[in-house]
Amino acid sequence: MSAGCAAPFPADPDGTLQRVESGVLWVGVSPNETWSGFEDGEGVGREAQLVRGFADALAAEVRWREGGEEQLMEAVEAGELDLVIGGLTDATPWSTHAAMTRPYTESVDETGRTVRHVMAVPLGENAFLTELETYLEEAAP
Repeated sequence: MSAGCAAPFPADPDGTLQRVESGVLWVGVSPNETWSGFEDGEGVGREAQLVRGFADALAAEVRWREGGEEQLMEAVEAGELDLVIGGLTDATPWSTHAAMTRPYTESVDETGRTVRHVMAVPLGENAFLTELETYLEEAAP
């Protein structure tokens, strides 16, 4: 490879960030109390609000899809979704199906244990992941 031909880093092999900017952000919602829900075809809850802000920052339209975690993680792995929300924590078992953001906030669960919350994106889409993490770092409580 000659000088000057290096690919930009971080990169998205499937071009997620470039496709989403001024386009459509496909988001899977797994209902989880106040973190995320689905009403009238729209995502609702704390995480849905963060997603809307992220989409606005990218000038993107959000399209929502409701489902269980397993179904949504299979969809993100298949390239059908760009992002999955659902009160996921850094202890999620789905890290072989999707890349997880750095924890963006913490909460205390019903047992009194502190949990760290993450969102899921397609594996390898590092520019998109970095953009989302940067947004969450600035916008999340």
